[in-house]
Amino acid sequence: MRGRRLARELRRLRELQGLTLQDVADRLGWSRATVSRLETGQTRPRDVAELLDLYGVPSPDRDALLTLSREARQMGWWTAYVDVFNGTYVGLEDESSEIRAWDAQLIHGLLQTEAYMRAVIEAGRMLPSAADVERRMHARKQRQALLDRDGAPKLHVVLDEAAIRRPIGGEEVMRDQLSHLATAAERPNVTIQVLPYAQGAHAGLDGRFTILSFSDPADPDIAYVEGTMGDVYVESAEAITQHRNRFERIENEALSPAQSVRLIAEAAKE
Repeated sequence: MRGRRLARELRRLRELQGLTLQDVADRLGWSRATVSRLETGQTRPRDVAELLDLYGVPSPDRDALLTLSREARQMGWWTAYVDVFNGTYVGLEDESSEIRAWDAQLIHGLLQTEAYMRAVIEAGRMLPSAADVERRMHARKQRQALLDRDGAPKLHVVLDEAAIRRPIGGEEVMRDQLSHLATAAERPNVTIQVLPYAQGAHAGLDGRFTILSFSDPADPDIAYVEGTMGDVYVESAEAITQHRNRFERIENEALSPAQSVRLIAEAAKE
């Protein structure tokens, strides 16, 4: 997020000076691609001081941006799992203030029990060894610590009823998972809803997605769509509005949180 924020500010400063990417590249002896990658957050920010000098940015703004640049180069805990986490989702999730997620197939990763998690990873990832499974499980449990820390984000999950009926891992594993889900719903920062079978056609038929929001108003929402052939990060204002509207429709079509917990508890007993 810090890298994203810095990139946005560097682009704004360049545009204020009326400079093109090529202008900046020519004046600093860089390639145009280097400047572009800095402004799109595709590379870790270095040599930011030269850009700030070129744009004539005075202190204290200059000092704040240099601090932001240093912070953007720091490694998060997830970088130890680059073989597990593809893309930047976990880093964005880790700095979010609110997570809204719709899923028709699975319990959200932040709310999975260890046994359920193992069954999902073994079935879906087709990993070559038990060690690979264990490593992914350890990484996911590290990720789950997000909900226990100070300043934890709000988590609002809407699940299709299929996600609580499909006996992943067997009846015992699923019973424990559903009981855990009902308990998690008691947390002040967690809201869980279930979209029942009886709803029929609904706004979530196009597939799962997550919307991440951030505490700093300068950081716009991001919609994340995970797929087997790659992940998509949606940032345009129009597309974000569409995702927000879609989530709101799914939320309104789902059972209330209290009704959802009752349905989850009943499913655990069954």
